[in-house]
Amino acid sequence: MIGLIGKKLGMTQVFAPDGTLVSVTIIQAGPCTVVQKKTQQRDGYTALQLGFGVRKLQRATKALRGHCKAAGAEPFSVLREFGIDDVDGYEVGNALTVGQIFQPGEMIAVVGRTKGRGYAGVIKRHGMSGFPAARGTHEYFRHGGSIGNRSYPGRVFKGKRMAGQYGNDRMTAVHLRVIEVRPDANLLFVRGAVPGARGGVVLVHKEVAKVRR
Repeated sequence: MIGLIGKKLGMTQVFAPDGTLVSVTIIQAGPCTVVQKKTQQRDGYTALQLGFGVRKLQRATKALRGHCKAAGAEPFSVLREFGIDDVDGYEVGNALTVGQIFQPGEMIAVVGRTKGRGYAGVIKRHGMSGFPAARGTHEYFRHGGSIGNRSYPGRVFKGKRMAGQYGNDRMTAVHLRVIEVRPDANLLFVRGAVPGARGGVVLVHKEVAKVRR
């Protein structure tokens, strides 16, 4: 299934036809240009490479300029591939819009990169409760506690929840419903929240399979 590259604009609220208030995320999805076609004979798989956004010429390499020039466009700021079974119906240079791909009411999946929190402790990173602020606790309020035993196992198990880098991870939000599509403004209204900050790049896919928990 083909998808689109987009940009998260923010969140707002809209009224459903039954009068209920729904929280939605607004995504500027497309328009995207077909930059390259991947075929089974040449590349070993079938996919479409799409371009989104505009990059300044002075910030684009010569290779990127030539690659995008084949599609008859200026250098794109984002290039991503979307796997698809049949690429014969698409040509390099074709523009894909949100009105062609998505319809209100269908389920989609959105891929984005979460906000980076930097180096965080166990309370912020894993939701631990810390230690009591009384009863003799001294300079040990937000620690994670014991991480192992000396005699057995004599080491720290891999995957132990400890302080470390938090956020800035690729995340996929699945089973999101399209509330509204505005083709004239290239806007997609999605129920709920999607990963990333305002202005972040997201990939919008059609949800075609169940995702294991």
